[in-house]
Amino acid sequence: MRKVFHFDAPAEKYRCDAAIVWCFDNRFELGFRKFLKRIGVLSSDPIKIAGGAKCLASPQQQSDRQFVLDQIETSMRLHGTRRVILMLHSDCGAYGGLAGGFQGDRKAEAEHHHRELRAAAAFLQQVHPEIAVEAYFADFEGVWEAELEPELSAASHSK
Repeated sequence: MRKVFHFDAPAEKYRCDAAIVWCFDNRFELGFRKFLKRIGVLSSDPIKIAGGAKCLASPQQQSDRQFVLDQIETSMRLHGTRRVILMLHSDCGAYGGLAGGFQGDRKAEAEHHHRELRAAAAFLQQVHPEIAVEAYFADFEGVWEAELEPELSAASHSK
C-alpha cells in the first residue's frame, strides 16, 4: 500500500457519548452535527442506514431491525454506550419522500414520524431498559424532539 494522506489520531479507546441511529441522507448532516454538539454529544458511534430509526419502528425485513440492534449492542460493548439517539428526517426516501409518502403534507409527515420514533424507542427500551433513549425529527428548518412514553423520557433524562 501507498500512504496518500497523513493525520494523527488518538490510539486510546474512547467512551461513546451516544450511539446515533440516523439515515445516510447528507442534506441534514451539518445541522445535525451542530445539534449533537449543542446537546453534549462529542463522541458518537453513528449507525447510518437508509431510513434511520425506521429500521427499529417498521422494518421492511426483521433482519434490518436485528442489524441495527446488533450495531447498538456493539457500541455498548466496545465503547460503553448508555445513550441512544434515534433520528428521522423530512423527505426521507425510505418513507417514499414528502411528496410520494405524504402527498406534500408536512404536518402529516411529522405526525407519522413522531409515531415511528415512539415505536422505535419503545422497542429499544423493551430490549435494553438500561439505556437512555432520545428521539428527534429533523426537517428543513430545525430539529424537533419527539415526546416519548413517560418511562422512556424518565430514562433518557437520568443520564
